[in-house]
Amino acid sequence: MTKPSLHELLHAAVTAVGGMERPGQVTMAEAVAEAIDDGSHLLVQAGTGTGKSLGYLVPALAQGERVVVATATLALQRQLVERDLPRTVDALHPLLRRRPQFAMLKGRSNYLCLHRLNEGVPQDEEEGLFDQFEAAAPSSKLGQDLLRLRDWSQETETGDRDDLTPGVSDRAWAQISVSSRECLGATKCAYGAECFAEMARERAKLSEVVVTNHALLAIDAIEGAPVLPQHEVLIVDEAHELVSRVTGVATGELTPGQVDRAVKRAAKLVDEKVADQLQTAAEGFERVMELALPGRLEEVPEDLAYVLMALRDAARTVISAIGSTRDKSVQDEDAVRKQALAAVESVHDVAERISNGSEWDVVWYERHDRFGASLRVAPMSVSGLLREKLFTDRSVTLTSATLKLGGDFNGVGASLGLAPEGAQGDDLPQWKGVDVGSPFDYPRQGILYVAKHLSRPARDGDRADMLDELTELIQAAGGRTLGLFSSMRAAQLAAEELRVRIPEYPILLQGEETLGELIKGFAADPRTCLFGTLSLWQGVDVPGTSCQLVVMDKIPFPRPDDPLMSARQKAVEEAGGNGFMAVAATHAALLMAQGAGRLVRAQGDRGVVAVLDQRLATARYGSYLKASLPDFWYTTDRNQVRRSLAAIDSAAKDREAAADSEAKNDGEAKKDSEVEKAGA
Repeated sequence: MTKPSLHELLHAAVTAVGGMERPGQVTMAEAVAEAIDDGSHLLVQAGTGTGKSLGYLVPALAQGERVVVATATLALQRQLVERDLPRTVDALHPLLRRRPQFAMLKGRSNYLCLHRLNEGVPQDEEEGLFDQFEAAAPSSKLGQDLLRLRDWSQETETGDRDDLTPGVSDRAWAQISVSSRECLGATKCAYGAECFAEMARERAKLSEVVVTNHALLAIDAIEGAPVLPQHEVLIVDEAHELVSRVTGVATGELTPGQVDRAVKRAAKLVDEKVADQLQTAAEGFERVMELALPGRLEEVPEDLAYVLMALRDAARTVISAIGSTRDKSVQDEDAVRKQALAAVESVHDVAERISNGSEWDVVWYERHDRFGASLRVAPMSVSGLLREKLFTDRSVTLTSATLKLGGDFNGVGASLGLAPEGAQGDDLPQWKGVDVGSPFDYPRQGILYVAKHLSRPARDGDRADMLDELTELIQAAGGRTLGLFSSMRAAQLAAEELRVRIPEYPILLQGEETLGELIKGFAADPRTCLFGTLSLWQGVDVPGTSCQLVVMDKIPFPRPDDPLMSARQKAVEEAGGNGFMAVAATHAALLMAQGAGRLVRAQGDRGVVAVLDQRLATARYGSYLKASLPDFWYTTDRNQVRRSLAAIDSAAKDREAAADSEAKNDGEAKKDSEVEKAGA
């Protein structure tokens, strides 16, 4: 039997999911297949509606080696495992003459721990174990969640938190899950043979396709202990999120509360003198943190350096002592010991890292109204780490709707540790960028409007003219507005003001309900508006007439006092580059591209992206930001955009009225049919 061509395979897969082949999808599949064949790397920008999942799954399944697919969001992981992969595997089976196995793999804390469920949680306040089910009143929310988790443990096949519907609070889940550091290990645990996390790993080892997340990919790269099975092909979807997810995994944190918990957990396992040493260091750290002011520490102050070294040394002593003593009076000693070790090791590692003072790390204080002060440390850049760990020994494809910023891939490439496209060198990963376009006709389907007449936004300044403009735009659009704000404070102020000004248009505000419920409410009523910040810039998919106006209050540059961003910007400038363009403008371009992508989600969608920040039209960097957005028709004419919005709203109302009429006629026809049947 002749080997099926890529085009035959793609056609079979697209037909199976009820879709239609698109030129961009074909181009993408060919590029991915070529990269896999020659072991090179690929950046693919594939616009919304391209069908990029099949664009990489089909060539990946065709080549027969193990593939890891890493995504940023739970929604896409579930879509791949529950919908795209089953259909694709079924469709390709007759042609490939094999049925590739696939599995999902997440971090250990995402799976229910049978040991913790059955034996209880080691506590800080008392010896032995604490029965969380007995202590939590059945009438409390926590008690109800825990009882439901116990029932669920009897029926679940995966133990995966995301398979539990409805979900439970983080507090409840923490009672029955462990981190990788707290895990006893399958060979030492009484429940090792039936461990859900271990079963997930075994399924992954036996599968040709492993679907995971960016965080686990980062842990696999950073910690040196392999979590993912050996693989020849890596595909990173939603790749615009990868750098921030890897940075998050590589960020360390110390808080007085965290150190205090480590002291309490260790105290029951070591002698009094060793415990007192850690207690004294913890008290010194707490005193320093009480005076901490938010901001970057370009040099670690002497008082902080002293308490960190004391913490590091005391933690090291405790770790040695825990490892060499046994105390049979402690019930379930192995679990208590493992949890204490995990807590103390975490304190030791961060204290040592900051004490060592790497020039590649950024250290800063944060202060939260609710949680108090914290000390944080993060890498100045993860590009070197990614270049070394990601792009060796395998072909890597990175794809997203937003990778081409300012007209090329080099900005995103640099953040991933890649030299400019086409650069030659023995140690340089070879890659190319491909933009496969979008099936949407952006110049006909959307308008990019910049409110050039508004005053230049100042940080935390009064923006009365912006609120006037926003009010008029929403009225012209008949609601149907997604408001993307650069800060939560700005979103709250706008919602409060507009609820008074235009009460006929309901305004939903992020934080007042779960994101899922907010999006559901927004999609259900065309007159409704949804206001919010970061997660809305990237997490809203509402095709149709409910979202016909996307408003950005201002260009989303990072805050000037953001310690990590400002440190990265300064480092670029000291190296002779343009720090503002490399860091701040790239950050803003990525978010704006994601935000503008909320407007057109289907072929029939029409609308306006309105940027209420004159700098997009007047500043030198404006052209770079505009080049990162979909190719909408562009205007600064406020009257023109109001007329366009009114026309789009009118057409939407006609469509909605026609749909209502059709639904009513269908209902009446069904009723007549039922009457006839009854008469017969």
